[in-house]
Amino acid sequence: MSNTHPRRLLKTAAASIAGAVLAMSFSMAPASAAPIVDGDQLGSITVHKFERPTTPTGLPNNGTVVDTTGLTPLEGIEFTIQQVNTIDLATNAGWDAAHNLSSVFSPANPSGSITGAGFSLGASQSRTTDATGTTAFGNLPVGLYLVTETDFPAGVTPAAPFLVSVPLTDPNNNNWIYDVHVYPKNSITGAEKIVTDAPDVKLGDEIDWTITGDIPNEAIIDGYRVVDVLDSKLTYVRTAATLVDGTVITEGTHYTVDFDNATNTVTVTFTEAGRLVLAAHNDTRVQVVVTTTVNTIGEIENEGLVYPNEGSYTGTGSPIVTPPVATKWGEMTLLKVNENGAALAGASFSIYANEADAKAGTNPINLNGNTVFTVAADGTLTLSGLRYSDWANGAAVAPGDPEFRTYYLVETTAPAGYELLAEPVAFLINATTTTVGIDMEIKNVPSNSGFELPLTGGVGTNVLYVAGALLVVGAGLLFVRSRRTTES
Repeated sequence: MSNTHPRRLLKTAAASIAGAVLAMSFSMAPASAAPIVDGDQLGSITVHKFERPTTPTGLPNNGTVVDTTGLTPLEGIEFTIQQVNTIDLATNAGWDAAHNLSSVFSPANPSGSITGAGFSLGASQSRTTDATGTTAFGNLPVGLYLVTETDFPAGVTPAAPFLVSVPLTDPNNNNWIYDVHVYPKNSITGAEKIVTDAPDVKLGDEIDWTITGDIPNEAIIDGYRVVDVLDSKLTYVRTAATLVDGTVITEGTHYTVDFDNATNTVTVTFTEAGRLVLAAHNDTRVQVVVTTTVNTIGEIENEGLVYPNEGSYTGTGSPIVTPPVATKWGEMTLLKVNENGAALAGASFSIYANEADAKAGTNPINLNGNTVFTVAADGTLTLSGLRYSDWANGAAVAPGDPEFRTYYLVETTAPAGYELLAEPVAFLINATTTTVGIDMEIKNVPSNSGFELPLTGGVGTNVLYVAGALLVVGAGLLFVRSRRTTES
């Protein structure tokens, strides 16, 4: 609409005026019938806001009402208009001035380019689109207007500011349209975040946070940024960015990665070269993987921010905030007791992530550099830094799910005077076990189940030895007596 060539308008207007004068000389038609701009007439600008379709509609953009069947209206988009002062479109000189302004007008700096050209802007009026994607500015004097999209939801790439004249020459080139309809369209982008921690079981294992964002359906992408503000319980390791369709992008060439240690924040910003790649592949998605470790137990929630255009991070817009995802890490406290429930010290345990390893004694879990953990003097042992049994990859999991984690204890050293445990002991880590208190008691029984074994030097064995000696002496006496009898 704002791109209609003023010289064509001038030519058309001049031809219309000439034709009108000629017609007046023959038919004496009233002067009001001549197609000239009525400087006293009021007009309007009606904005129809829709989501940008995947393929161009081919609809005309000539200021008239067009069929928008199949397009998705956008509600809640605010537009602001301002009249460009001192441009009188009721005169040919005014149209020339509008044309001269169009040659220097910059959508990237609309007000600056207008004032730089020697013009000023009038008071602003703002309106917001309704459920049909429509808003209207009425009672507008004849003139040239700057239309700017001033407020829009997260994920919306605003249309560039544009100039539109009231009136416009109609499509038949023989009259004027005072009620102008414009159809700027927005690209809609979305984003989500996932966490991958299922293979991991202990603090220090690497977990990945993956943020995936749409690319605006725009020929020119003026900015694109992905930000991850990490929880303090997370320790940053590294970041990599890719395009989902496999298009190769390279850090340093297509994007930069900045980590702010003070705020624990990762920022991935696409360079001009990277944005050209995005614009050429706007049917795919950006994927950023931030790798961290967990340094403290807790339920750690995290969200990602995707800025799909420059306005979203320079203050005129806002980022897409992904739904939060969580990774959960906790602990369990056991109490070692004897057959009477009294605390026992001196036992040691190893932890395993599955029953097979527990029975084979392979792959014990290493927590803070240790694979063997000793019970304290009060009989307690707290095993801290294990992933929740019932939470994996950002979602709850139930027993039987491949990602559900049952842990196993194997006693490596028994308390003095007590037997080792004969089999592994299963346990879970969850929100309940992570709270303060004893989560399970593990009982040891006395050596040989309490039965006393015969010992060398013991009372029982001495009796046996004396009895044996008496038997030997008796047998010797019988042998001597029997020999004497024989000799007699």
